[in-house]
Amino acid sequence: MTSTIDTAETTDPIIEELREWLRDNWNPDLTVAQWWEKLGLAGWAAPTLPTHAFGRGVARAVGVQIAQEIQAFGAMGAPDGLGLLLAAPTIADHGTPEQIDLYVRDIVTGQKAWCQLFSEPGAGSDLAGLTTRAVRDGDEWVVNGQKVWTSLGQTADLGMLIARTNWDAPKHQGISYFALDMHQAGVEVRPLREMTGHAMFNETFLTDAHVLDSALIGGLNNGWKVANTTLSYERSGLGSGGNARGATATPGTIAGNLDKRAGDFVSAPRNTSSSGGAKKRSGGMFDILAGLAKGNGADRRPGVRQDLVRLYSLNEIGRINGERVKAARAQGQDIPGMANISKLSMSMIMRLQRDLGETIVGNQGMLHAYENADQKALGEITGNPFLPAVTTTTLYAQAPQIYGGTDQIQRNIISERALGLPKDLGPDKDTPFSELPKNA
Repeated sequence: MTSTIDTAETTDPIIEELREWLRDNWNPDLTVAQWWEKLGLAGWAAPTLPTHAFGRGVARAVGVQIAQEIQAFGAMGAPDGLGLLLAAPTIADHGTPEQIDLYVRDIVTGQKAWCQLFSEPGAGSDLAGLTTRAVRDGDEWVVNGQKVWTSLGQTADLGMLIARTNWDAPKHQGISYFALDMHQAGVEVRPLREMTGHAMFNETFLTDAHVLDSALIGGLNNGWKVANTTLSYERSGLGSGGNARGATATPGTIAGNLDKRAGDFVSAPRNTSSSGGAKKRSGGMFDILAGLAKGNGADRRPGVRQDLVRLYSLNEIGRINGERVKAARAQGQDIPGMANISKLSMSMIMRLQRDLGETIVGNQGMLHAYENADQKALGEITGNPFLPAVTTTTLYAQAPQIYGGTDQIQRNIISERALGLPKDLGPDKDTPFSELPKNA
C-alpha cells in the first residue's frame, strides 16, 4: 500500500487541490452517476484507499477533512454504504489488480452497492463456526446456506460472502471469501423489522447460488484472514463515530438514485472558517443532548451535567485514539486491539446517549414515531423537534453491542491478542471442522 499523508504540513496542499478540483468539476445538474464517476475516479470518494485502488493514500483524519470540505463546498458527498466502508478497502488489500479494477471502481463511482454475508443463525459470535457451504463446479462455486443480520441486503448488488470450502480442514482454515452477485434466483432476501420501526437488517437464503471462481478474494481457503480484514475496517469505522460525508445517497442499481440530479441531494454550502476551510463539525448527539438539557433546565441537575461531561470525554478519547493509531501507522506500527477498543467504546457511548437522552426528555421519552413521515408531527405536538432522534437512539442502542462482533467477543479478542492472556479451553485448533461439535 502507498504511504499515507499524515502531517499538518501535507494536509493543506491536498485540501487546496480538492477545492480547485471542486470549483472546476462540481455541477449540480449532473446526474448522481455522472458526479460519482468524476468524484470516484479522481480519488476523492475514498481518499484513504491506496492510489492503485482509486484512492489518494491519505490517513483517516485527512480523509475526514476531505469529506468535510466537500460538504462545506456544497457538493454531493461520496456513495454511502458498506461498499466504501468495508468491501473496497478489503479488496484493495487482498484482491488482484483485475478484481480491484472490476469491483472497487464500481464502488467508488456508486455503480454497485454491497452487503455483508457473514453471520448465520448458528454462527454469530462464533463466526468461524459458519456452515454455509460452497462446492466447486468447474469454474464456478455452488453455494447453499443461510445468513442473517444482512445490513442493507435489500438494496445490494453484491455481497461479501464467506463460505466453507473445505469441511475437513480445521475450523478457521477451510473458509473462503467471495464477491457474490445478489441478482440471481438462488438469493432470497427477507427484511427483519426492528423495534425502531426500520428494517435495515435482513435474513438471506442461498439456494444453489452461483459465484465465479474469479470472484474468490484472497485465495482459496484463506477467507478467515480476509474476513478479519473486513471486520477490522468495520470495527474501526464504527468506533470512529460514523462518516462525515454529509448529503449523499444510497448507491447501486436497486436504490434508483443514479439517474437523479446530483444537486437535489445537497443543501446550501456550509459556513467556512476564516481560513477558508470547513468549520469543525458539531459533536452530533452530544450537541443535541446538551442543547435539550439547557432548554428544559435539566442541565441544573448534577447527574445530567456529570453524564454530559462523561459523554464528551468518551467522544474525545475516541478522537485521540484515532490520532494515536494514525501516528503509529505513520511509523509502520500498529496499536494491537485498538479497533476492538473503539468498537467497545462506541457501544458504551450509545448506551450513555440512550440513558442520558431519556433522563433529559422525561415522560416524552415514551413517545416514538415509527414511520419517518410521523416524526415531524411528533416534533410539532411535543414542541421538541429533536425528540425522534432521542427515542430512536433509545431503541437502537441495544444493537451496537451485538452487531460487528458482540462486546463480549471484543473483550475476548483484546484479552487474547492485545494482553496475551490464555485462550478458553476447547478442541485442538487443528481438529477438522467436520469433527467439531455443532450447535443443536
